[in-house]
Amino acid sequence: MHFPLYIAKRYLRSKSSNNAINFITIIAIIGVILGAASLFIVLSGFAGLKDFTLEFSSVVDPDLKAESSIGKSFLLTEDKISKLNDLEEIALFSKVIEERVAIVCNDKNYLATIKGVDEPFKDVVNIESKIDHGNWLSQKSNHIVVGWGISKNLSLGVLDLSKPINIYVPKPGKGQITSNKNAFNTVNAINVGVFYINETLNDTYVYASFDLAKNLLNYKPNQVSALEFKLNEGVDEALVKQKIQAIIGDKIVVKNRAQLNDALYKMLNTENLAVYLIFTLVLIIAFFNVIGSLIMMMLDKKRSLSTLFNMGATIKDIRKIFFLQGSLMSIVGGIIGLIVAVIITGVQKIFGLVMITPSLAYPMTIKVENFFIVLITISVLGSIASKIASVRISKSLVKNH
Repeated sequence: MHFPLYIAKRYLRSKSSNNAINFITIIAIIGVILGAASLFIVLSGFAGLKDFTLEFSSVVDPDLKAESSIGKSFLLTEDKISKLNDLEEIALFSKVIEERVAIVCNDKNYLATIKGVDEPFKDVVNIESKIDHGNWLSQKSNHIVVGWGISKNLSLGVLDLSKPINIYVPKPGKGQITSNKNAFNTVNAINVGVFYINETLNDTYVYASFDLAKNLLNYKPNQVSALEFKLNEGVDEALVKQKIQAIIGDKIVVKNRAQLNDALYKMLNTENLAVYLIFTLVLIIAFFNVIGSLIMMMLDKKRSLSTLFNMGATIKDIRKIFFLQGSLMSIVGGIIGLIVAVIITGVQKIFGLVMITPSLAYPMTIKVENFFIVLITISVLGSIASKIASVRISKSLVKNH
């Protein structure tokens, strides 16, 4: 067995004759265990919050979405539709029209985004599961489905025929928009449902049939704002994007779910990094205990170290003993901390001991990469702390004792 490693393992297992040193060593190991457990629990908690946050937006986000890079709309020819239908990787795709509109109900006004969708849309995304009241709209109708925020601001009910709903959009042109109603296209609508997804979407979107939006905006029959795609299971997303791009042309941008929520992903990743750095700082403080423990152990083992030195061990070998001892202490503490953290995280996932609201448990997600992040962080910090402590070994310390 490697000599420094053998001695390091003996020192790690053995107790010192000085109870104070034993106490300091125990405190150092507990600090590493708690630091590793805390880091893993926080990362798992943040991963759970991230998944929980993205779960709401992903309900109405397709696997892929094609949008015009120039202007608000583009033309989709029958030939392109046929080629898209021939792609085996695509399960379904939906034609979408989006535009900012003004909604007027009685004496109340509200600015929203109308989203005209065709029949396949409800199968491309699982929008019907988010209908809180009423039903999904019918095609070839003047039905609309609004978010909770819009419903609240306009005091809209479901199928309330006593409250006429008018949707306005400025007519195309370069002239100045005035209060003259001739400057606007308008349609009358009936609200048949209210959806609840998240605060932003609830306050923003009004779903309508494709034909209603097309007529309101004077779009051509083959003019759309976007295409939304649902892919078959197990397909290569990057390859499908290339195939779609080749069919619809370079002036159209194809985005995946992450790119559609680019700002949200960046914010969540930035917060995740900030949390990791904060708890790494806590770990750095905890590893000062490891340095102190190793230095106290060196002073306690001066006689043994002198014996090893006289038997032929070099200063480098003796330094390596304490470097390995500190590294082992860190790794063992990190593994124990991870075991404790997994138990705590699992209990939270199963029993929901910590609640955000009376009905919502704090979400936790155990990810494999977090195991490696914690272990690598503990190993690196432990190695640095052990190196700092081991360089204190000198000839004057081990000689003539």
